[in-house]
Amino acid sequence: MKRKFGDRANWRRITNRQFTCRFVQSKIFTGYITLYTIQDLKEPLWKTYGGTTFCIADKGYSWLQYYPKGEHFVVTAMFDDQQQIVEWYIDTCRSQGITDQGVPWFDDLYLDVVVLKDGEIFLLDEDELEDALSRKHITTGDYDLANKTAKELLHAIDAHVFPYFQLSLKHRQTLFENGEFRKNIQV
Repeated sequence: MKRKFGDRANWRRITNRQFTCRFVQSKIFTGYITLYTIQDLKEPLWKTYGGTTFCIADKGYSWLQYYPKGEHFVVTAMFDDQQQIVEWYIDTCRSQGITDQGVPWFDDLYLDVVVLKDGEIFLLDEDELEDALSRKHITTGDYDLANKTAKELLHAIDAHVFPYFQLSLKHRQTLFENGEFRKNIQV
């Protein structure tokens, strides 16, 4: 299992970045919200889903992440250089926490849900989850947790009760200024 950090300090593709993080406790969300802004990079990152190829990381792109307290998933809303949504990437995780330096992290459980801006949904990395189980990198409990979490996410998305799509669009526009959290904000 791989531990992933919100500041992506080891991401070599990115040569200059800005990272900001805040713990938020409100009626609509409790947990950490981070913004990772790409200021310069070696080369853009392209992904292909369902026959469509598009860029998810380039100069000026930003990734808004939600680490909801007590949940087994982390949501990344990826925005282009015009602050338009590219996709939402939802990682299943065993646990999440915060480093002594104030950087959120999660223990990735391989299974991911991707939702494109047009609403198309993809469940990814089922083969990686199976492989991790067969190699004993995860327990049967971890395997079951990943599948249960992904099923609940897909159900919430299908029922139009997954709040992070609208929340991220609103927050990207209202919570940040020049890559930093605005002063005296209401979430």
